[in-house]
Amino acid sequence: MVVKAHRSHAGTAELVGRAIQAAVKACDMPEGVFSLIHGSGRVVGSALVQHPVAKAVGFTGSHAGGRALFDLAAARPEPIPVYAEMGSLNPVFVLPGALRERGEALAQGLCGSVTLGVGQFCTNPGLVLGIDGEPMDEFVASAESSFSEAAPATMLNPGVRDAFESGLASFKSTEGVSLLSRSETEPDPGKTEVGAHVWTTGFDAFASNSGLSEEVFGPTTLVVRCQAKDELLKAASQLEGHLTATIHGTEEDLAEYMDLVEILERKVGRIIFNGFPTGVEVCPSMHHGGPYPATTDGRSTSVGTAAVFRFTRLVCFQGFPQAGLPEELKDANRGNLWRLVDGEYKNGAG
Repeated sequence: MVVKAHRSHAGTAELVGRAIQAAVKACDMPEGVFSLIHGSGRVVGSALVQHPVAKAVGFTGSHAGGRALFDLAAARPEPIPVYAEMGSLNPVFVLPGALRERGEALAQGLCGSVTLGVGQFCTNPGLVLGIDGEPMDEFVASAESSFSEAAPATMLNPGVRDAFESGLASFKSTEGVSLLSRSETEPDPGKTEVGAHVWTTGFDAFASNSGLSEEVFGPTTLVVRCQAKDELLKAASQLEGHLTATIHGTEEDLAEYMDLVEILERKVGRIIFNGFPTGVEVCPSMHHGGPYPATTDGRSTSVGTAAVFRFTRLVCFQGFPQAGLPEELKDANRGNLWRLVDGEYKNGAG
């Protein structure tokens, strides 16, 4: 495995790389199984993808960067898979029952999720959709207060900060979009700080402007106020692929909005009920992926134990004598591995 360190945290990458090398040594693995390199992202990344010994690529970053690597890999004499994670709006749907029961708490939770890590998590909720009415008014008022109290914080590097500011300028210039609230404390440009922002718009403006469905990487979110259920479903239907979608609702809401769930099954890789998308646990059940353009391969996960299958390939041994089989496939099964034998899972010999 060859890892390209990010220039914005080269020292941290070096510390992690040395820890991995120590683990490799402790596990008696070959010394060259892991390498960490530094350099220009475009130059080094392109060279790695095009190198003939490379067999698969994992990438997290911009859509432009991920798509460029994907195209390079596809153009090789021997094409290889690219598992690129390229951005996500992670829409949040606040349904009527949940708004009536806990609208203020939902707004506070939303602010906490949007501002976590200065909005630089790939599961940052950049879009919120709900149905207009008094409960929605109260939710929006609470969001306005929460976001104004959020303190500015430092982004990864000036380039990320500048891209965030450019996204805010695009929102500001879009007809039908209004700034609801922003951090009252002014950010310090010398510290690469930005403040939190929350915006509002209506269904018509959202549906007619594809730019509002593009990710603004940072602590900002757009609240879309729909007039009825059919507008909410139409908004969900026009979404591109994303990593996650969140539904806040009661059991009654869930029963009434199962058609929303069915739409989201085709749009995202993970659907959260009564939670927030930030916070990803490395465990067997975790799926962190989604349809294009969230990723280049929606069948894969970049988090969780199933992620290892990105870098494996199936090999079948047919008709071999026991002496010629890999240890894991021999009838003796000395490692007591769980195996599917004649349609039945077993962890013993046979």
